[in-house]
Amino acid sequence: MAKFSPFKFLQEVRAEADKVTWPTRRETAVTTIMVFVMVAVTSVLFLVADQIIRVAITFVLGIAT
Repeated sequence: MAKFSPFKFLQEVRAEADKVTWPTRRETAVTTIMVFVMVAVTSVLFLVADQIIRVAITFVLGIAT
């Protein structure tokens, strides 16, 4: 069984962390805006689908409000 060396482990972690490419502030902002836009579009899509299903079920069951 190999011996565990905390110092070597930390060196390897640091070496791997140096390989990470972090997004720029602009890339982060654009991606965040895209997420909010997609959430809004998806919300509207589900709202419309929900209303269509509600009307269809009301029609089929003959429930008048």
